[in-house]
Parts: sequence; C-alpha cells; structure tokens
Amino acid sequence: MIIKRDPDIIKSYFEDYSGLLGGYADKVILPENEKEIKDILLEACSKKIPVTISGGGTGVTGARIPFGGWVLSTENLDKIIEIDKKSLSATLQPGVRLSGLENQLSPIGLTYPPDPTEPNAFLGGTISTNASGAKGFKYGPTRNYIKKLRVMLSTGDIIDIKRGEYFINKGKAFQLKLKDKEIKINMPDYSMPGIKTAAGYYIKDNMDLLDLFIGQEGTLGIILEADITLGIRPEEMMSFFSFFPSQDNAIDFVRDAKSGQAMSLEYMDLNSLDLLRTKYTNIPESARGLVYFEQDYKKESESKTIDFWTRLLEKHNALIEVSYFADSDKERIKLKELRHALPDMVNEIVRKNKMPKVGTDIAVPDNRFKEMFGFYKEKLTSSDINYVIFGHIGENHMHVNMLPETEEEFKKSRLIYMDFVKKAVSLGGTVSAEHGIGKLKHAFLEIMYGKDNLKQMAVLKKSLDPYCILGLDNIFPKELLK
Repeated sequence: MIIKRDPDIIKSYFEDYSGLLGGYADKVILPENEKEIKDILLEACSKKIPVTISGGGTGVTGARIPFGGWVLSTENLDKIIEIDKKSLSATLQPGVRLSGLENQLSPIGLTYPPDPTEPNAFLGGTISTNASGAKGFKYGPTRNYIKKLRVMLSTGDIIDIKRGEYFINKGKAFQLKLKDKEIKINMPDYSMPGIKTAAGYYIKDNMDLLDLFIGQEGTLGIILEADITLGIRPEEMMSFFSFFPSQDNAIDFVRDAKSGQAMSLEYMDLNSLDLLRTKYTNIPESARGLVYFEQDYKKESESKTIDFWTRLLEKHNALIEVSYFADSDKERIKLKELRHALPDMVNEIVRKNKMPKVGTDIAVPDNRFKEMFGFYKEKLTSSDINYVIFGHIGENHMHVNMLPETEEEFKKSRLIYMDFVKKAVSLGGTVSAEHGIGKLKHAFLEIMYGKDNLKQMAVLKKSLDPYCILGLDNIFPKELLK
C-alpha cells in the first residue's frame, strides 16, 4: 500500500476533465489487494471519514474530486487477470486502461465492443458511469457487456454478482444474503426513460442486481474485478466522412441511415466544421454539416454495402465528390484524427478564454430529436455565445459545447443549459446519456426525477453504505443522507 500526503504530489487527484475546482483530501491511498482495501474502508467507517474512489481522471462531472476525507486510487489494481478467446470473455481489475486492454485484444483478433471514447479511462470508471462511445449506436453502452462484478461494500463485505443470478423490482425491498449476514436493499420506484441514459441509479422492474452497480458512480461499493464480454474484430470495415450542403440534409440522412447496419453515426455542425477549417484546409467550404459513420461487413458483401450507402448519400444530397472514405486502418487513423481534433480544439479555446466550457450530455427519444435540435439552435443563435454541436446523433445524443468568453456569458450559458434540460425532460429525455451526474448535475437530476426520488436514491445508498462514506455528493447532494 502506498500512501501520499504531500499536497504538491496529491493535487493531481483533485482534478478531472470537468474543470471543477477546490478539491482537497487528507491523503491519497493506493491499495494493491483486497485486504488493504478492506482495512482502509473499515478504518474510514469507524472514524466516519469520507472516501472518494479515484480512477483515471478522465471524467467530466467531478465525480472523482474529493472535498475532504481520503482518496482511494485504483491505479495499482491494474491486472488483466485472464482473456479467454474461446468464451469471448475477460477478467480484469478496475485500474486497467481501455488502451491497455485494446493492446492485448487487437493482436488476437478480439475487441471490447462498447469502446468508450476515452482510451485513457480506467475500466472501473467506465463501469461506474455506464460509459459508451461512437459505436454505441450498434453495440450499446458498457452495461451490455458486464457479465460479473466483484464488489466490496464500505463495510468490507464482498459481493460476487453474476448476471442472471438475482432479480429485483423497483419499489420493493430485496434481501441480499451474504456469507454471515443479510442486507436489506430498499429499491426506489421511479421510472427511467427508455433510451440511452446514465442519470442516477438504474431502476427497473425485474432488473438484474448486477445492473445496480453499473452506473453507481462510486457511491455503493468499490469494483474489485469485472468479467466482461468481448467481441471478434470485424472482418472488414469502411468509414465515411460525409459532408452535406445543409443541416437538414445531414439530419434526414441519419434518420434513414438508422435502418442500415452502421456501427456508429456521429455528427458535426457548421460551427464545428468552421473551427476545424482553421487547422484542416481540406474541409470543403460548401459543407454545412458532417456525418461520420462506420460499417463492418464481410468481404463478399462489400459491393452491396457500398451501393447501399452511395444511394442513401445521393438521396440526401451529400457532397460525395469532396467527402472522405476509408477502408484501411491507415486511412481510418487520418479520419479519426480529424474527428478527435474537434474536442482538442474546443479545449484550446477554453484555455484561451480562461473560462470553463458548458457542455451538455442530453439525449431524447427518436421521435423528439428534431424538436430538441431545433430548440438547441433557436436558443444558441439568439445567445451570441460561441458554440459547437457534435456527438452521437445515431442515439439522439448531442454534445452542445457553449464557449463563453466572459463571466457574464458563462452565467448565461448555465441558464441556457437549464432550459435545455427542462426541454429534454419534457420530451421524455435524459439529462445524462453517458457521463453520469457526478457533483455538477444535481439540479438537472432533480428536474428529471424530482426531489422525492433523489431522497429514494439516498435511502438506497444507505442500504449498502450504512456509514455514508463512499462518493459523497456524487449523483445527489450529501445532505440528503442526513
């Protein structure tokens, strides 16, 4: 076990990609085995010291930033315990980085299908937020690929949960039998939207107990090990960077493209393209929107696949002659570089402005997307605040990044974000589709579920964390635990 106390050394644990400031802790602890974790938690419980679980620091909601107490970092719990090619599964500790996992899988022809966007993220962090990425359109979020979890509660008790073993219902109490005790889990009774969401605890009728610990943002227990489902790498893949002469052409193309077999459907608006043009001169001036999509296929169906997409692109007036196509890893890397350049350039503007960006993580049902998108444009156009819109359009999940230049614009951006949240909830949407709630979105979650349901979340947490030490202020305000 390594313990760090030097303020200059541990300050890096008080930040993530959220921009949340002011974090502090007495010490940072790096355990190397389960016994050390248990000893840490039992001491914390006895002294009622808050414990914040720290992963890779790539989150955007401030979930890993402590405000007092201790930090428990999972960085030394980084073993890939087993990869079983025959059963298409792997067992890993929570500190394994996604990039490290991919480096082990790629040479043997395997992949981790949900492919969350950030390669430096820890597996444990992606489970704790039910993360997803560009391929979520076809493969769905992390939840779909978790077969088993080994979780330690704050009391030191260990739960081994295999998918399909325990089923629970919302609004009911569930008796979880452990080796030497029973735990009564009080389940909330709220209803979740039937779309991609990472907002609050996963609650459904006849749900798998395993799913309660996916998306719990370090508030219910510490993930010690995870068994995940793997996939076989596609035999062939083609990628398209397709430019369109109007926003409506691009959005209508996506509507029809959903009937195909795309792995991903991603969008960039005109402001995004204008920003990229400052660095990439090969983006056509006539383009007003871009859809990036990928398709896996077998060699014998290549011509049929290309024909399908060509006809669909022509139908929606795509600028085919100036669009980009890649069917090799080398060419695909160039497209991905362009795609990933946008958030990097946004961050450069943030640093230049010395003002945080205000970025959304909202998704809505299919039949309400056009209305939501129109609302984004209406509010943003009249705001005079610089912005870009991009993201997972296949799942109706846009990242609206407002880039304020002054304190006044920042406050205005936050008010606009609240308008977006209220609109999305009225349309049956979610306030967080993939990043979670953390410490920054309590007010948004309350709009989505109401304060009484947040109180139900607090009761659920106390069932599993009776001393209320884990992940305080994540998902809901810690005051609800009193």
